[in-house]
Amino acid sequence: MARSVADHRQAVLELLADAAAARRSEQLPLSAGLGRVLATDVAAPLSLPPFDNSQMDGYAVRSADFGAQGATLRVADPVPAGAAPRALEPGTAAPIMTGAMLPEGADAVVPIERAVPDSFPLPGAEATVILPEVAPGDFVRPIGSDITVGATALVAGTALGPAQLGLLAALGLTSVVVRSPLRVLLITTGDEVVEPGTSLTPGKIYDANGTLLEAAMVQAGLTVHRSGITVDDPGALLALLRSRAAEADLIVSTGGVSKGAYEVVRQALHAQPVEFLSVAMQPGGPQGIGRFDGVPFLGFPGNPVSCLVSFEMFLRPVLTALVGAPPARTALTARLAEPLSSPAGKHQIRRGTYLPELGTVRLEGGSGSHLVHALANSNCLVHVPVGVTDLPAGQDVEIWML
Repeated sequence: MARSVADHRQAVLELLADAAAARRSEQLPLSAGLGRVLATDVAAPLSLPPFDNSQMDGYAVRSADFGAQGATLRVADPVPAGAAPRALEPGTAAPIMTGAMLPEGADAVVPIERAVPDSFPLPGAEATVILPEVAPGDFVRPIGSDITVGATALVAGTALGPAQLGLLAALGLTSVVVRSPLRVLLITTGDEVVEPGTSLTPGKIYDANGTLLEAAMVQAGLTVHRSGITVDDPGALLALLRSRAAEADLIVSTGGVSKGAYEVVRQALHAQPVEFLSVAMQPGGPQGIGRFDGVPFLGFPGNPVSCLVSFEMFLRPVLTALVGAPPARTALTARLAEPLSSPAGKHQIRRGTYLPELGTVRLEGGSGSHLVHALANSNCLVHVPVGVTDLPAGQDVEIWML
């Protein structure tokens, strides 16, 4: 009986849990941290903001100078952003810019729009200003109102995007300790497969899987080592694995996992604790999972769409769950632009183009696992769950944005 998609994903998660937990860490400049995952908690070395500052362009004042009708105050020296101001004397109001440090003695800011006149006098000019009543703290950003010194700014496991890196920069940090990426040994198999750029003789095809999977894995934050194309010789594949396995946290192969007579991966790994099975999914039904000499191993099918769907359905979401990156695919609901059919008892994944202005998804190509052109012209995966065999146009379906 075929394994469900959910059960196989759980098996992949359990396979990789130890490798994910045991990853090393490295220190990188902030500029290199985008998309990486924090290895340790980060405590704030200072408060943000680091001083009381003005929320508005206006006048810094002492609220004690005001009565119910407001106050008429002498204009003091202005406070530009970035300056260390002198203490504010009683009975005065200091022109202050947004973000500028509040002078000692001041406890509120009156926006310039509420002042009479509603424009600042020229620097050095003798002037007074009429201001309405204020309360302590009005239009003031208190020290530490964002985060206080010593508080946890980010926790280990946080994926670093622009906002997180911006916070670390605001705290004055120039580097960050991140988890080292998992190292993947990627193996493409098949006598029929040749490298792009070489001569294409009868019966041969160019290898799309190596480039396709390497790009997907690098985009997901993995470090990928490609072995090149391995011919359908079990002994040669076994020798390659023995020579390269120690440098990897995970081995991924494409091809050679079905039930045919020349399935090289099955033949090479027959003595290893690797299971070759069928998952109730189309495309990508044949799967391999286990360990080679103790290193986690995943065997994906050889057709290009099948191997990418296998990555998207199993490896990518497991990385999200265990590592915190890459981010999960955005799931949406869209209406089918055309009817579709799906095999009974299988979770079908079709390629499609989501048209947000219409809220619809157009299928690209058929259900075949060789349709690379259709895949390249898609921006989403369309999910048809087990038990659904026919859907009419206009039916809502779940899609994952690519």
